[in-house]
Amino acid sequence: MRLALKRGAGRAGMTAPASLHWPESTYTQQAWQRARAASVRWAVAGALLGALIGIVAFAPASWLARAVASASGERLLLADARGTVWSGSAVPVLTGGPGSRDAAALPGRLGWTLAWRGAALEIRITQDCCLNGTQVLRVSPGLSRWTIALAPTSGSIGQWPSAWLGGLGTPWNTLQLGGSLRLASPGFSAERIAGRWRVEGSLDIELVNTSSRLSTLETLGSYRLRLAGDASGQPMLALTTEDGALQLSGNGNWGPGGVRFRGEARAAPGDETALSNLLNIIGRRDGARSVISIG
Repeated sequence: MRLALKRGAGRAGMTAPASLHWPESTYTQQAWQRARAASVRWAVAGALLGALIGIVAFAPASWLARAVASASGERLLLADARGTVWSGSAVPVLTGGPGSRDAAALPGRLGWTLAWRGAALEIRITQDCCLNGTQVLRVSPGLSRWTIALAPTSGSIGQWPSAWLGGLGTPWNTLQLGGSLRLASPGFSAERIAGRWRVEGSLDIELVNTSSRLSTLETLGSYRLRLAGDASGQPMLALTTEDGALQLSGNGNWGPGGVRFRGEARAAPGDETALSNLLNIIGRRDGARSVISIG
């Protein structure tokens, strides 16, 4: 009897270690499954990250063209865009906006390259027909503010035919301007803070030897529209006449609500008859002058 009990105890003792090995095997399998799941997640994340980098690096130039069209209300189009967002070219086209049949393209292609320089995005622009060399824009993005800066130039930035403005529709298509449009700046930057713009430096838009089909005069004159900041940095506009029979003047500002401008147009003594029809088109006629009001 005692021998049987000892043998029974021995058999009972033999089964105890087997029951202890089962949980250890289960934990090992679960750990392996967790490691495998983590590996799969990392592999998927790596593939998605690689795909995202590839999309960003090789994003087609047409994406940039759509962004420019949207930002400009479809008044500036980059037609026949080629290359990528980071390095490409297109034909600049001015239009009158959605649904407009007016459009005017420049003869040469506009080329660009984009690259990060520290915290700023540097945009280098070339255009054989119209820009003087390579022009550089720096865009510094931020959470509550961002800045656009134009690198200083010793001369004019570029020159375009005034007829290009006809693509914007009324009243430019009616005026059918001749002459040239010139852009110049000794240095200019615009900073957007909480929905408001702050400007440093100046930017001049010049209309040189301007003519129009609405006048019998060979030339109307030359004009300058200057965008510059006042003492507080608020963007201000000033229109002046350099020379010519058509006298233009006015002032305005660029605020959160857009551009507000008030000016007038007059004919130089002796040219009233030749400019009468043009003055009726430029603005609201008030005796000898034409009142210009925007915003």
